[in-house]
Amino acid sequence: MNIITPTADGSNTLYNETIGEHYHSKHGALQESKHVFIDAGLKHAELSFPGQPISILEIGFGTGLNFLLTSAYAAEHQLMLNYTGIEAYPLTREELNSTQYHQFVPEGIWNDFIGQYEQALITPVTLLPYQELTIAHTKLNDFTSSTLFDLIYFDAFSVQHQPEMWSDEVIGQVCTLLKTGGIFVTYAITGKLKRALKSVGMKIEKLPGAPGKREMLRAVKLPAEETEL
Repeated sequence: MNIITPTADGSNTLYNETIGEHYHSKHGALQESKHVFIDAGLKHAELSFPGQPISILEIGFGTGLNFLLTSAYAAEHQLMLNYTGIEAYPLTREELNSTQYHQFVPEGIWNDFIGQYEQALITPVTLLPYQELTIAHTKLNDFTSSTLFDLIYFDAFSVQHQPEMWSDEVIGQVCTLLKTGGIFVTYAITGKLKRALKSVGMKIEKLPGAPGKREMLRAVKLPAEETEL
Protein backbone atom coordinates (compact mmCIF):
# COMPACT_ATOMS: atom_id res chain seq x y z
CA MET A 1 0.00 0.00 0.00
CA ASN A 2 1.17 3.53 -0.80
CA ILE A 3 0.15 6.49 1.36
CA ILE A 4 0.09 10.09 0.09
CA THR A 5 2.46 12.30 2.09
CA PRO A 6 3.05 16.08 1.85
CA THR A 7 6.69 17.23 1.60
CA ALA A 8 8.39 20.42 2.77
CA ASP A 9 8.13 22.27 -0.56
CA GLY A 10 4.36 21.76 -0.82
CA SER A 11 4.52 18.87 -3.28
CA ASN A 12 3.37 15.38 -2.40
CA THR A 13 5.06 12.01 -2.43
CA LEU A 14 3.92 8.48 -1.66
CA TYR A 15 5.09 6.29 1.20
CA ASN A 16 5.69 2.68 0.17
CA GLU A 17 4.77 0.54 3.17
CA THR A 18 6.36 -2.58 1.68
CA ILE A 19 9.78 -0.93 1.26
CA GLY A 20 9.37 1.36 4.27
CA GLU A 21 10.39 4.54 2.44
CA HIS A 22 8.98 7.49 0.50
CA TYR A 23 9.36 7.67 -3.27
CA HIS A 24 10.81 11.19 -2.99
CA SER A 25 12.54 13.33 -0.39
CA LYS A 26 10.39 14.57 2.48
CA HIS A 27 12.43 17.79 2.24
CA GLY A 28 10.75 18.47 -1.10
CA ALA A 29 9.74 16.00 -3.81
CA LEU A 30 9.57 18.60 -6.56
CA GLN A 31 12.81 20.33 -5.52
CA GLU A 32 14.73 17.05 -5.41
CA SER A 33 13.52 15.90 -8.82
CA LYS A 34 14.38 19.21 -10.46
CA HIS A 35 17.75 19.55 -8.75
CA VAL A 36 19.08 16.02 -9.28
CA PHE A 37 17.54 14.87 -12.53
CA ILE A 38 16.69 18.01 -14.53
CA ASP A 39 19.41 20.46 -13.50
CA ALA A 40 22.29 18.02 -12.94
CA GLY A 41 21.19 15.42 -15.48
CA LEU A 42 19.02 16.56 -18.38
CA LYS A 43 20.57 20.01 -18.79
CA HIS A 44 24.05 18.47 -18.75
CA ALA A 45 23.01 15.93 -21.39
CA GLU A 46 21.56 18.73 -23.53
CA LEU A 47 25.00 20.37 -23.55
CA SER A 48 26.86 17.10 -24.06
CA PHE A 49 24.73 15.95 -27.01
CA PRO A 50 23.71 19.22 -28.72
CA GLY A 51 21.09 19.01 -31.43
CA GLN A 52 20.55 15.29 -30.90
CA PRO A 53 17.59 13.32 -29.57
CA ILE A 54 18.19 12.49 -25.92
CA SER A 55 17.62 8.94 -24.73
CA ILE A 56 17.02 8.48 -21.01
CA LEU A 57 16.79 5.36 -18.86
CA GLU A 58 15.25 5.79 -15.42
CA ILE A 59 15.89 3.11 -12.81
CA GLY A 60 12.79 3.30 -10.63
CA PHE A 61 9.99 5.03 -12.60
CA GLY A 62 7.80 5.22 -9.49
CA THR A 63 5.39 8.17 -9.47
CA GLY A 64 6.45 9.46 -12.89
CA LEU A 65 7.53 12.84 -11.49
CA ASN A 66 10.99 12.71 -13.08
CA PHE A 67 9.46 11.85 -16.44
CA LEU A 68 6.84 14.61 -16.23
CA LEU A 69 9.43 17.29 -15.48
CA THR A 70 11.71 15.92 -18.20
CA SER A 71 8.87 15.91 -20.71
CA ALA A 72 7.94 19.50 -19.84
CA TYR A 73 11.55 20.68 -20.17
CA ALA A 74 12.00 18.84 -23.48
CA ALA A 75 8.80 20.33 -24.89
CA GLU A 76 9.79 23.84 -23.83
CA HIS A 77 13.29 23.52 -25.32
CA GLN A 78 12.24 21.53 -28.40
CA LEU A 79 14.28 18.45 -27.54
CA MET A 80 13.52 15.06 -29.05
CA LEU A 81 13.11 12.60 -26.18
CA ASN A 82 13.17 8.82 -25.94
CA TYR A 83 12.42 7.88 -22.33
CA THR A 84 12.47 4.40 -20.83
CA GLY A 85 11.55 3.78 -17.21
CA ILE A 86 12.07 0.49 -15.38
CA GLU A 87 9.46 -0.29 -12.75
CA ALA A 88 8.93 -3.75 -11.28
CA TYR A 89 5.88 -2.68 -9.25
CA PRO A 90 3.97 0.00 -11.19
CA LEU A 91 1.61 2.31 -9.36
CA THR A 92 -2.03 2.46 -10.39
CA ARG A 93 -3.42 5.39 -12.34
CA GLU A 94 -5.42 6.32 -9.23
CA GLU A 95 -2.22 6.51 -7.18
CA LEU A 96 -0.59 8.70 -9.83
CA ASN A 97 -3.61 11.02 -9.78
CA SER A 98 -3.39 11.25 -5.99
CA THR A 99 0.07 12.89 -6.23
CA GLN A 100 -1.48 15.97 -7.88
CA TYR A 101 1.62 16.35 -10.04
CA HIS A 102 -0.63 17.73 -12.77
CA GLN A 103 -0.10 21.17 -11.22
CA PHE A 104 3.64 21.17 -12.04
CA VAL A 105 3.47 20.54 -15.80
CA PRO A 106 1.38 21.83 -18.72
CA GLU A 107 -2.08 20.30 -18.91
CA GLY A 108 -1.42 18.58 -22.23
CA ILE A 109 1.64 16.76 -20.89
CA TRP A 110 -0.23 15.49 -17.84
CA ASN A 111 -3.29 14.41 -19.84
CA ASP A 112 -1.18 12.54 -22.38
CA PHE A 113 0.79 10.82 -19.63
CA ILE A 114 -2.11 9.77 -17.45
CA GLY A 115 -4.20 8.78 -20.48
CA GLN A 116 -1.54 6.49 -21.96
CA TYR A 117 0.21 5.34 -18.77
CA GLU A 118 -1.24 1.84 -18.79
CA GLN A 119 -0.47 1.40 -22.48
CA ALA A 120 3.14 2.53 -21.89
CA LEU A 121 3.52 -0.45 -19.55
CA ILE A 122 2.90 -2.70 -22.56
CA THR A 123 4.38 -0.93 -25.57
CA PRO A 124 6.13 2.38 -26.44
CA VAL A 125 3.75 5.33 -26.75
CA THR A 126 4.10 8.77 -28.31
CA LEU A 127 2.93 11.40 -25.84
CA LEU A 128 3.86 14.59 -27.66
CA PRO A 129 5.49 15.21 -31.02
CA TYR A 130 9.06 13.93 -30.77
CA GLN A 131 8.60 12.27 -27.36
CA GLU A 132 8.36 8.54 -26.77
CA LEU A 133 7.77 6.79 -23.44
CA THR A 134 8.27 3.14 -22.55
CA ILE A 135 7.78 1.77 -19.03
CA ALA A 136 9.44 -1.63 -18.72
CA HIS A 137 7.30 -3.58 -16.26
CA THR A 138 10.17 -5.76 -15.10
CA LYS A 139 12.98 -6.06 -12.59
CA LEU A 140 16.29 -4.48 -13.52
CA ASN A 141 18.02 -7.88 -13.71
CA ASP A 142 15.56 -8.93 -16.41
CA PHE A 143 15.79 -5.71 -18.45
CA THR A 144 17.52 -5.79 -21.83
CA SER A 145 17.98 -3.08 -24.44
CA SER A 146 19.23 -3.19 -28.02
CA THR A 147 20.24 0.47 -27.79
CA LEU A 148 22.44 2.46 -25.42
CA PHE A 149 21.35 5.57 -23.52
CA ASP A 150 22.68 9.12 -23.22
CA LEU A 151 21.51 9.60 -19.65
CA ILE A 152 20.59 7.39 -16.71
CA TYR A 153 18.44 8.61 -13.83
CA PHE A 154 19.29 6.23 -10.98
CA ASP A 155 16.34 6.73 -8.63
CA ALA A 156 16.07 3.47 -6.74
CA PHE A 157 15.03 3.46 -3.10
CA SER A 158 17.92 4.16 -0.72
CA VAL A 159 20.66 1.65 0.04
CA GLN A 160 19.27 1.30 3.59
CA HIS A 161 15.93 0.03 2.27
CA GLN A 162 16.90 -1.56 -1.04
CA PRO A 163 20.60 -2.53 -0.77
CA GLU A 164 20.43 -5.01 -3.64
CA MET A 165 19.90 -2.14 -6.08
CA TRP A 166 23.21 -0.52 -5.08
CA SER A 167 25.49 -3.56 -5.37
CA ASP A 168 28.66 -3.38 -7.47
CA GLU A 169 27.10 -5.87 -9.89
CA VAL A 170 23.96 -3.79 -10.43
CA ILE A 171 25.90 -0.55 -10.86
CA GLY A 172 28.16 -2.28 -13.37
CA GLN A 173 25.16 -3.67 -15.26
CA VAL A 174 23.52 -0.25 -15.41
CA CYS A 175 26.65 1.43 -16.76
CA THR A 176 26.84 -1.06 -19.65
CA LEU A 177 23.62 0.56 -20.89
CA LEU A 178 25.32 3.97 -21.32
CA LYS A 179 26.94 5.30 -24.47
CA THR A 180 30.50 6.59 -24.27
CA GLY A 181 30.10 10.10 -22.89
CA GLY A 182 26.80 9.10 -21.33
CA ILE A 183 25.78 10.51 -17.96
CA PHE A 184 24.70 8.81 -14.72
CA VAL A 185 23.01 10.90 -12.02
CA THR A 186 21.65 9.95 -8.62
CA TYR A 187 20.63 11.70 -5.42
CA ALA A 188 23.09 9.67 -3.30
CA ILE A 189 26.85 9.58 -2.94
CA THR A 190 28.88 7.04 -0.97
CA GLY A 191 32.43 5.77 -1.10
CA LYS A 192 31.21 2.36 -2.22
CA LEU A 193 29.16 3.83 -5.06
CA LYS A 194 32.08 5.96 -6.25
CA ARG A 195 34.40 2.96 -6.27
CA ALA A 196 31.88 0.84 -8.17
CA LEU A 197 31.44 3.52 -10.83
CA LYS A 198 35.18 4.15 -11.21
CA SER A 199 35.79 0.42 -11.62
CA VAL A 200 33.62 0.39 -14.77
CA GLY A 201 35.21 3.43 -16.41
CA MET A 202 33.10 6.30 -15.04
CA LYS A 203 34.49 9.73 -14.18
CA ILE A 204 32.96 10.92 -10.89
CA GLU A 205 31.78 14.41 -10.01
CA LYS A 206 30.44 15.47 -6.62
CA LEU A 207 27.74 18.14 -6.77
CA PRO A 208 25.73 19.98 -4.10
CA GLY A 209 22.78 17.88 -3.05
CA ALA A 210 19.09 18.68 -3.06
CA PRO A 211 17.59 20.12 0.14
CA GLY A 212 18.26 17.70 2.98
CA LYS A 213 21.37 16.21 1.36
CA ARG A 214 24.85 17.72 1.36
CA GLU A 215 26.04 16.12 -1.88
CA MET A 216 24.88 14.14 -4.90
CA LEU A 217 26.73 12.32 -7.67
CA ARG A 218 27.11 12.70 -11.41
CA ALA A 219 29.35 10.43 -13.48
CA VAL A 220 30.33 10.32 -17.15
CA LYS A 221 31.34 7.21 -19.10
CA LEU A 222 34.90 7.59 -20.36
CA PRO A 223 36.17 6.26 -23.69
CA ALA A 224 37.85 2.88 -23.22
CA GLU A 225 41.31 4.35 -23.80
CA GLU A 226 40.77 6.87 -21.00
CA THR A 227 39.40 4.45 -18.44
CA GLU A 228 41.03 4.95 -15.06
CA LEU A 229 42.75 1.86 -13.76
